[in-house]
Amino acid sequence: MLEFINVSKSFWTGTQRKVILDQASFRVELGQSLGILAPNGTGKTTVINMMAGLEKPDEGKIERSCRISFPLGFMGGVIGKLSATENARYIAQLYGLDPDYVEAFCRWLCDLEEYFDRPLGTYSSGMKARFQFALMLALEFDIYLIDEGMPRTTDAAFNRKAGAILADRLRTATVVIVSHQADTLEKFANRAAVLRDGQFYQFDSLEEAKRLYDYETQG
Repeated sequence: MLEFINVSKSFWTGTQRKVILDQASFRVELGQSLGILAPNGTGKTTVINMMAGLEKPDEGKIERSCRISFPLGFMGGVIGKLSATENARYIAQLYGLDPDYVEAFCRWLCDLEEYFDRPLGTYSSGMKARFQFALMLALEFDIYLIDEGMPRTTDAAFNRKAGAILADRLRTATVVIVSHQADTLEKFANRAAVLRDGQFYQFDSLEEAKRLYDYETQG
């Protein structure tokens, strides 16, 4: 389970304070994937990063009682001067997994050939995205975090392999996905929420969330 308890988060923009969450409380139960609708610029990525533990709330608590992924496409946590081999084995040890398995899985899925043994700092953005996506799939989580704004790989062969693995994984895992488009959430979420002006409105269905979202954004 992932739970936000009276969580507040804001930033100073230089001219005013931007409120992301204002005393928000909600939970994500395993088996109940959640889609969050939010207009651009309202803090979607910040909320996802808070779920992953990459950012801390100003007030309140975030409790995690299961394995939660880093956001899909997030490139933090890896070291640019180390190779994919070294990074894969290091991350595996942090998560208590077999380094040989994690390295072999990532090497197979990425198909980077000799680049897998070269520093990540020499990779193109697409190669980095392939490695990070493979690393996330190698680790296996209870809750997967997806931010529509995350970078995507343009390698078609990789997308087919990784997409098939992710689709299979998501049959039993829980997803939290944030987007400004309701259509993006339909294939992932069975519950939905709307994030706007620091308020987090929860609904039992995507259709209910869409009605509020459309009213707020088009009204």
